[in-house]
Amino acid sequence: MPRVSHFATLLIAVTASAWAQQPPKLEPLPEPPPPPPGMELDQEQEPQVTIVKKGEDTVEEYRVNGQLYMIKVTPPNGPSYYLYDDVGQGDFTRRSSQDSGLRVPKWVIKRW
Repeated sequence: MPRVSHFATLLIAVTASAWAQQPPKLEPLPEPPPPPPGMELDQEQEPQVTIVKKGEDTVEEYRVNGQLYMIKVTPPNGPSYYLYDDVGQGDFTRRSSQDSGLRVPKWVIKRW
């Protein structure tokens, strides 16, 4: 029993000292500088999302540079699932939000 009371006393002392400390006067951060010239946002790299209603399902198609790479299907009952084109050949594989498999990045460095 004495160990419990010592622990409780120590816990109360630590929490009380943490609450008693007043934060220093904080000043607002300055505005960030604008980006340097030539660093504008490239709209081609942003995915284009098309939302279509097919039957009762909501289908979201994601494209980059006009190429379809992912489809999200949201049924009215049940969780959403995704169809991915891993290779870029038009063959889609299904993945759910509960899939925890390892995915290796496949970035496009250069296209001819």
